[in-house]
Amino acid sequence: MAGGPFAVTRLPAMIAGLTVLALTAGALVPVIWRAGGLSGPTPADWAALRFTLLQAALSAVVSVVLAVPVARALARRRFPGRGLLIAALGAPFILPVIVAVIGLLTVFGRGGWVNAGLTALGLPGVSIYGLHGVVLAHVFFNLPLAIRLIVQGWQAIPAERFRLAASLGFVPRDVARVLERPMLSEVMPATFVAVFLICLSSFAVALTLGGGPRATTLELAIYQSFRFDFDLARASVLALVQCAVCLAAAMAALAMRKPAAFGAGLDRAQDRWDGPQAWRKAADAALLVLVSGFLLLPLAAVTVAGLAGLADMPSTVWAAGGRSLMVAAAAVTLLLAMALPLSLVAGRGERAVEVLGVLPLAISPLVAGTGLFLAIRPWADPVSLSLAMTALLNATMALPFALRALIPAARLAAHDYGRLADSLAMTGWARLRLAILPRMTRAIRFSAGLTAALSMGDLGVAALFGDPERATLPVEVFRLMGAYRMEAASGAALLLLGLSLGVFWVIDRGGRPDAAV
Repeated sequence: MAGGPFAVTRLPAMIAGLTVLALTAGALVPVIWRAGGLSGPTPADWAALRFTLLQAALSAVVSVVLAVPVARALARRRFPGRGLLIAALGAPFILPVIVAVIGLLTVFGRGGWVNAGLTALGLPGVSIYGLHGVVLAHVFFNLPLAIRLIVQGWQAIPAERFRLAASLGFVPRDVARVLERPMLSEVMPATFVAVFLICLSSFAVALTLGGGPRATTLELAIYQSFRFDFDLARASVLALVQCAVCLAAAMAALAMRKPAAFGAGLDRAQDRWDGPQAWRKAADAALLVLVSGFLLLPLAAVTVAGLAGLADMPSTVWAAGGRSLMVAAAAVTLLLAMALPLSLVAGRGERAVEVLGVLPLAISPLVAGTGLFLAIRPWADPVSLSLAMTALLNATMALPFALRALIPAARLAAHDYGRLADSLAMTGWARLRLAILPRMTRAIRFSAGLTAALSMGDLGVAALFGDPERATLPVEVFRLMGAYRMEAASGAALLLLGLSLGVFWVIDRGGRPDAAV
């Protein structure tokens, strides 16, 4: 179909692909050139690599292990508010890291709620800093993601398989052996790799909760090399190591995607009979209450502390909030300009686009930003363009998540409406505008909302290259924390939380007539 949407999106897709390559793999070139070559890794570099792999592996293991029983409880229980609870599980993923850190410190910090309770009971307190603090924060962010992915695995089992199991007199142990364990063997490895990959590029968590040099990740070591030492040779080596590790994990994630092994069904609702016993209901309820408390208490802490700190916020916070909104709007525009053409081309079966889509996960945002900084420096003042650079990098780093939503939507639209469009002789932009894009609206809105929320909460790139006079809101929150103005920082964090969740809701759901469904 030469006149199909592929024809009109081929050139934009090529431009978008070259842009992604330039901002990811190409970013290493000016960094290495400016460094004058590569240097050998130091003992500190190996220590950073070991800690990065250790914290990522522990975070992924804990997240996946805890997610399985919670996902089982959600899959086999029906109760009022279940849909709202499942929707709320996505909140930590779009939550700004600096906001979550403040919430976790309020609950688990030295003067937090948990330590206050332990002190009242005469028990020793706990410290949130170090390896266990980093793992705790990563589990907070990634446990909801793991739950959502594993719940989808349960929901993918056709209801007819459970009906057949019931007719054969299967007990819960048999259901677990025949239906659930094969599903988990397919879903859990990919879920583990996805969480592991996200934790590999940890920056803000390690920066705030690491507690010292022994808790330095590769991303944090790259930041220190750029920001404080300006040792580009060491930063280049660390960037190449991180790129190799992340790319290997990303390729493993793609390789672990397996088709469902249960066949097709009639899309009926699953009728579960294998968990009515009182003790199973009590266990499932306890799990859901504990997970909900773990996820919601930090948010409640930010809200309570933030309301008290709103009056202490300096005027710079409101200006920083406006700049963050502008950066988010620009990031959404750039994201759609790259993601839509790439997803439409991938919808035609171009596997290379999916490989291209994982590159932003394999490269450090700090390295990408530094490469862009060095490339622009001979021609313009990078500091004056810091907000535009931040928006471009935020859009690029959000691209893998956007493509996960857009590519399946593009393929489904082409499959369902391609022949109808052919019969109506619809080609080019008319075909794209009338037949394809309207069927991708949900995925487009979700991708745009997710990009806006992630951009609102970005700290890494903005902290490294941002103009001190034009700081974004996450940078302003971090500055207030560094100045020990925790009341003002809590108020600014509450503002950031409201803006991030607000822009996501407005873009993703606010304009949909079926938003409540």
